Amino acid sequence: MRTVEESGEVGLIAMIRRWLPPGDGSVVVGSGDDCAVVRGAKVEGGKGGEEIVLKSDPVIEGRHFVRGASAGKVGHKAVGRVLSDFAAMGAVPRWLLANLVLRPDTSVEYVRKLCHGMSRLAARFGAVIVGGDVSQGRDVAVHVFGCGTVPKGKAVLRSGARAGDAVYVTGQLGGSLRGRHLSFTPRLAEGVFLRDYASAMMDVSDGLASDARHLAVASGVTVALEARAIPCAPGVSLRGALCDGEDFELLFTVPRRRVVAFEAAWGKAFARVAVRRIGTVAGRTHRSAPTGDGCCGVLLDGRALGLHGYDHFC
Repeated sequence: MRTVEESGEVGLIAMIRRWLPPGDGSVVVGSGDDCAVVRGAKVEGGKGGEEIVLKSDPVIEGRHFVRGASAGKVGHKAVGRVLSDFAAMGAVPRWLLANLVLRPDTSVEYVRKLCHGMSRLAARFGAVIVGGDVSQGRDVAVHVFGCGTVPKGKAVLRSGARAGDAVYVTGQLGGSLRGRHLSFTPRLAEGVFLRDYASAMMDVSDGLASDARHLAVASGVTVALEARAIPCAPGVSLRGALCDGEDFELLFTVPRRRVVAFEAAWGKAFARVAVRRIGTVAGRTHRSAPTGDGCCGVLLDGRALGLHGYDHFC
């Protein structure tokens, strides 16, 4: 009998998607992107013509943080991971639910700090934690579910990249385990801004090597990266920038005709947030970039990129 380790994270998710029903006409974007998008009644207090964005994510002791990590930072990361996925869709967060799994010997003070870390980051971006649940477990874990909104038809998907588009990434990549993975700032304002420019977008959580491949496969294209253009964090090698993961930066594409306008507008809107052009969408026909379907994948300086980022089951 095949195991999830043998399937790998990407293969397992693909099977789960086949096993789940596709949903009804209210589902705009189902599983397979950073968030799901559904149609619904007008959100109270929101603008007309909005769609609802849904996302859940866990942080688990021993996997996403080590035992002894600051409770406040664990709470920050738990909420931040969900908010980063909202950013990748160009969405605005509204409400969050948080389920806490706690060991019986967990101190109440730890839980207080955990909640403070969650609520502080949520409030910074206008979201409210409205409930959740608690349960006992062997390891501490926080599971956050989020609900947000995006103007109708404006969610930026992974699947919109086209040949000739420029490929960009925000910030610096690699070395997140030095502490940034517990203290990153979700790129929510940048994500909303990019609704007007990006053809495809996702956040860099598994590492650029894997996430560029996810975007390429979703769009049915080849992404051609340039090694010298990839913004490595100080003291981080190119391999680290490609594979470390948990950067929570935005990876996105911009149509060629909009590149000049985008770069000028970005410079005015986000003078303190670096953005780098790291490659080009080369199209579907590059024979040296197979990913199993023979038509799409990632090149690095013209050669097939064999490196991968993080996989939960590898």
